[in-house]
Amino acid sequence: MSLTVTAMEPGHWPQVESIFRAGIETGHATFESAAPTWERFDASHLATHRVVALDDAVLDADVVLGWAAVSAVSAREVYAGVVEHSVYVSDAARGRGVGRALLESLVASTEAAGIWTIQSSVFPENVASLALHRALGFREVGRRQRIARMTHGELAGRWRDTVLLERRSAVVGR
Repeated sequence: MSLTVTAMEPGHWPQVESIFRAGIETGHATFESAAPTWERFDASHLATHRVVALDDAVLDADVVLGWAAVSAVSAREVYAGVVEHSVYVSDAARGRGVGRALLESLVASTEAAGIWTIQSSVFPENVASLALHRALGFREVGRRQRIARMTHGELAGRWRDTVLLERRSAVVGR
């Protein structure tokens, strides 16, 4: 697959939102029950660390195959170098290296900005995401048992575990 990873622009939002909604519907991507508005997403994610993967095979069209973004984990200055990320890949592009390209791009942009830790919480059932993260140097910090309850879909009301993952930069904070 030929793809380009580039900065997420407001014009990408309809496709980003669609991919996010598809992830929500799986029941294994997030506790969220609905995708946010662009305004809410824009306000809660760091603008310099939001990327999309575009399909190079579709000329003159920005076909979004997946997206990734980070949020600050705390407003406290001591945690300025710690972010939480999300990465989502469209159903049609899964298993083709899109998630890896997106996550590699996030690692590069966050390290260039002095961020020393990227973290994420992944449902244990999401084995593809866990494998991707491990392949890119994320380590399992622990399993958070019954951390929250699902509010939507077939799993509504069910308590869920998450696996807490982190990647410490090899160049920042050493």
